[in-house]
Amino acid sequence: MEQQGPIGVFDSGYGGLTVLSEFRKKLPNHDFLYFGDNARAPYGGRSYDVVYQFTLEAVKFLFDQGCPLVILACNTASAKALRTIQQIDLPKLAPNNRVLGVIRPSTEVLGERTKTGRVGILGTVGTISSNSFPIELAKFAPHIEAFQHACPMWVPLIENQQYEHPAGRQFIEEDIQKILSQNADIDTLLLACTHYPVLKAQIQSLVGPKIQVVPQGPMVAQKLKNYLVAHPEMEARLSKSGAVSYFTSETTTVFNQRAQHFIGEVINALHHSF
Repeated sequence: MEQQGPIGVFDSGYGGLTVLSEFRKKLPNHDFLYFGDNARAPYGGRSYDVVYQFTLEAVKFLFDQGCPLVILACNTASAKALRTIQQIDLPKLAPNNRVLGVIRPSTEVLGERTKTGRVGILGTVGTISSNSFPIELAKFAPHIEAFQHACPMWVPLIENQQYEHPAGRQFIEEDIQKILSQNADIDTLLLACTHYPVLKAQIQSLVGPKIQVVPQGPMVAQKLKNYLVAHPEMEARLSKSGAVSYFTSETTTVFNQRAQHFIGEVINALHHSF
């Protein structure tokens, strides 16, 4: 029997911690290893080639740590790197391992959330410019019309905890007005960046009760649980002691302090640089 290992969870920064939290709720017995490439974040404005190279390095690192399954808990990495890694690199690197993203699981569920068939997608410049969400929605929910808006200020506002500052609130309110102005029938807003759930209550208060504000974490976590049921060969390769470990490419003291804001517990990360 192959050696068992944790599920690897990768993000360019801290946002993937919101997804990790949902994974732990759905799969409390499984082990997880989180890696944040905080020293090179944010990925949102970087080119396809750079995001691909950075993401591939992270996947290789997580494989080296014994992770047979890696989740790209980053929409930019999922949009710009996942397909190439799955099709080109994985067969050479580790053909029995798997790398999954967060865009497809989100679009598979989103069609069930809207009543008007009009949804808004809020994400980084990289995610929005890739058109990954409209492309995937066309496959799984072709009746839905998607409207997109990039919010480049949101990640730095969140990571620097300035989103409740008056200036930060103004940026967020302006972006919400821009997405809603695209169509009066939008009834669902997808937070298509894993940082954005931190803003969920704030956004909900801006849009009112008639519009759903939907984070990705719960949807992706349920899809991961379903995936493991459908793939018992992968489930058998995963270690299960309820342990979680963290790595960052940034200074660990900085990561530990900021990560607690996302995950609500004390973290003692280890450092890894490329």
